[in-house]
Amino acid sequence: MHTSALVLFSGGQDSTTCLAHALATYARVETIAFDYRQRHRVELDARLTVLAEVRAKFPQWANKLGEDHLLDLAVLGEVSDTSLTRDTAFKMAQSGLPNTFVPGRNLLFLTLAGAVAYRRDLQVLVTGVCETDFSGYPDCRDDTMKAMQLALSLGMDKRFLIETPLMWIDKAATWAMAHRLGGASGAVGGGDALVELIIEHTHTCYLGDRSHRHPWGYGCGECPACELRARGYERFVTSL
Repeated sequence: MHTSALVLFSGGQDSTTCLAHALATYARVETIAFDYRQRHRVELDARLTVLAEVRAKFPQWANKLGEDHLLDLAVLGEVSDTSLTRDTAFKMAQSGLPNTFVPGRNLLFLTLAGAVAYRRDLQVLVTGVCETDFSGYPDCRDDTMKAMQLALSLGMDKRFLIETPLMWIDKAATWAMAHRLGGASGAVGGGDALVELIIEHTHTCYLGDRSHRHPWGYGCGECPACELRARGYERFVTSL
């Protein structure tokens, strides 16, 4: 039986929902993030605010939430020529993938997360990758996650589980999942409180825009991440 988890936590909507899932499921939860000189490095500040808000507003989860880890991955920014690591416009590349795709990013993230989990004796790696509402990134697909789970388990001689709570749901369902998890937490305000936390404090915008406030949160409103989040929120609100 799995009792502990390490959440790949960027401070965005998806990873915050995954954090809530882990806190609702496991007795001990830690978090990890990566500074790869991303254009939206503001997310590294936002994530600390989110962690503080979770501890303050969800007391039954606070006792489960342990150490946070931040790794310096400047080398990933150095070898990546993408619109997330360079000041270039968002567009489709000749490969058929958007130029927001950072090759090897999730593979490297999971490998290093596995190393930290090995050292910290954590059993489950939780990541917010998704094959439903996503940009076609090959390192977000279910087959990739299964292959990484096998490789990490064999390479470290420790049986890891890579859990992907959002893999088969869209952004509207991700908002709904957060609302359900918050409602079951026993915290004051329940589901509404967690949704409000996500709106006010998480960061998803690829441009790192924190100056424009929308019903769904802060962001430029035009980049691929903002568009996905906005459409999902509209469908979520309509479904209430």
